[in-house]
Amino acid sequence: MKKIAIASDHAGYNLKSAILEQFRDRYDWLDLGTNSTDSVDYPDFGKKLAETIINGEAEQGVLICGSGIGISIAANRYKEIRAANCTDVTMARLSRQHNDANVVALGERLVGQQVAFDIIETFLSTEFEGGRHQNRVNKLGNENS
Repeated sequence: MKKIAIASDHAGYNLKSAILEQFRDRYDWLDLGTNSTDSVDYPDFGKKLAETIINGEAEQGVLICGSGIGISIAANRYKEIRAANCTDVTMARLSRQHNDANVVALGERLVGQQVAFDIIETFLSTEFEGGRHQNRVNKLGNENS
């Protein structure tokens, strides 16, 4: 079973809980918190999830905050992470096919629960196409590009 890390700040806690419930039998989840709606700082959770993927503890990740923007920026500070903030299934599909994104970011305040489920399903089931996209993805991890 594929190991997926998931983390959120307080503004993404309810959607994180719903995702874990919806997909509990389909993936092996590594829940990195937060575990309530008490205010926390999203950069801490973006960092925790990024380090989990870099260390090989999970294959892919799901991040959630109010908009998906801040937490995706936090994760993208690491050259090994390609976090895509997705608001629909087309973005999720293309982020995997063309960018080999290894993290999907969602905004609980912007994306409805069913759309979020569809995004997760698409993101986790879509393969990277490679080919002409590989050289571009390689440049994303190159500090001099």
